[in-house]
Amino acid sequence: MNLVEELVNVVGKKNVITNKAKSLRFRKGYRSGKGDAVAVVFPTTLMAMWRVLNVLHDNNIIIIMQAANTSLTEGSVPAPGYDRSAVVVNGMKIKDLQLINNGEQVLAFPGTTLFHLENELRPLKREPHSVIGSSNLGASVIGGINNNSGGALIRRGPAYTELSLYVWIDEHDEMHLVNHLGIDLGKTPEEIITNLQNRNFDLNQVPATEHHGSMFHHEQVVRDVESDKPIRYNANPKELYEVSGSSGHVAALAVRLDTFPMDKKTQMFYIGTNNPDELEDIRRHIMTTFKELPVSGEYMHKNAYKLAKKYGKDSLIVIEKIGTGHLPQMFALKAWGERFLKHIPFFKPYFPDRLLQTLSNLFPNQMPKRLDDYYEKYDHYLQLKMADNGIEEAREYLKSYFDKASGDYFEADANETSKAATHRYVTAGVAIRYQELKQDSIDILPLDIALASNDYKWFEHLPKEIEDKIEHKIYYGHLLDHVMHQDYILKSGVDAHELKKEMLKILDERHAVYPAEHNVGHLYLAAPALIKHYRKNDPTNSFNPGIGKQTMSKYWGEY
Repeated sequence: MNLVEELVNVVGKKNVITNKAKSLRFRKGYRSGKGDAVAVVFPTTLMAMWRVLNVLHDNNIIIIMQAANTSLTEGSVPAPGYDRSAVVVNGMKIKDLQLINNGEQVLAFPGTTLFHLENELRPLKREPHSVIGSSNLGASVIGGINNNSGGALIRRGPAYTELSLYVWIDEHDEMHLVNHLGIDLGKTPEEIITNLQNRNFDLNQVPATEHHGSMFHHEQVVRDVESDKPIRYNANPKELYEVSGSSGHVAALAVRLDTFPMDKKTQMFYIGTNNPDELEDIRRHIMTTFKELPVSGEYMHKNAYKLAKKYGKDSLIVIEKIGTGHLPQMFALKAWGERFLKHIPFFKPYFPDRLLQTLSNLFPNQMPKRLDDYYEKYDHYLQLKMADNGIEEAREYLKSYFDKASGDYFEADANETSKAATHRYVTAGVAIRYQELKQDSIDILPLDIALASNDYKWFEHLPKEIEDKIEHKIYYGHLLDHVMHQDYILKSGVDAHELKKEMLKILDERHAVYPAEHNVGHLYLAAPALIKHYRKNDPTNSFNPGIGKQTMSKYWGEY
């Protein structure tokens, strides 16, 4: 029996894709990257996942664990150069979600999305560890744990847990199911998986454990504005633990996470200034003296606002009018349309995006007047969101500060708050849309970086020889912990890879860490601590080899 037949016997024919055209969306990264795979497999239960992994292991197959494939650094798709055949194992059909201990914690599975988790917790007036932009794309909870994903919520830190159920291949090339959920589910893999799937335990009497389901010390970390190092970034050595930060070097079947009480009341303070030093002064005062930490502090530059207003309008309209619930299906439909239409000579590449952009021009301006007024008047904007007792604290401070400062602020109403937040979110897709409309005649260079916390002059000033190669700079990010997204639209003919080398040299001189929020994927060199974590999790280099620009060879090329 060949490999594909074995996989079909486990999950059924409809859950195995071998056709290259049909499997492309699972073999191609969200922004870049593409590789070959013998098949893409979709287990529908945890037991099927366990059996699929055993089949692949028995056949010496590279295993690429995948969820929603929202990685921006090629981290969840196969890559060229493997020494063995590869199979993509997509877990998105395993959508179960178990709220435990009256919703104070949750058990999430391979297909559990952040969006689903948010909706399940809302009636309980609780929230997950993070609410991030990629939740609108269907990003999975386990994917976030794999990458220590960050997000906008300043009080909770990157995605992290010490409680998980995962498949591990040891140094002797033997496969094991490791139950570190802190729940007694039996001894054998079959017992553990069956009891977990069937909920054969008291969901509201799950015992406490000495291990943590979130970043328990994050407030102390994020308040340190004098550190000469970045304070929040993916793959921080302090945040690497088994599945957490594993980048797919183990197969996570379930994770146990903390949830958090929902704020009773929130208020966005919209701040504008022409002097970025004023935003840094505000940041330092808030993080060192406020009793209540902000919910978030999202930054945008004038050029980012302008380009998002034009090239993100259709996305903003969809999110505002339809909601985020159908976005994953809509993105999938758009991807299908691109694949279908590219075989018809009449249609140019990226036709769906060109059509959406044209249609968006038919709609009126979506941005509220006060936000547009600040765009005309100021270059830098901060969306400072406070909750409950922190609202009055911020109100008193900002009134006092702007009595003397050059900038200004206002308290946003509900519509302004929603539009500002969504506008900030859609900015992340502007560079891609711009490139697609130009039909690949220009290149883009997206960077997400964590700056040293004490870097007072955080706003970037590039040397002229680099500035001259850039058409547009799109700056946005999470100012309060100095995590910035900097997307560059390059002038025609500029080599993005060569320019990236020059840019990274500058960032190294500033003691920045990159990528800050995205997995290193196949685009960045993994740091020594991260490599050590990979090798401990995956001694045979069977899961997702090559991540972090490491060897793709079995046993890490040492035998």
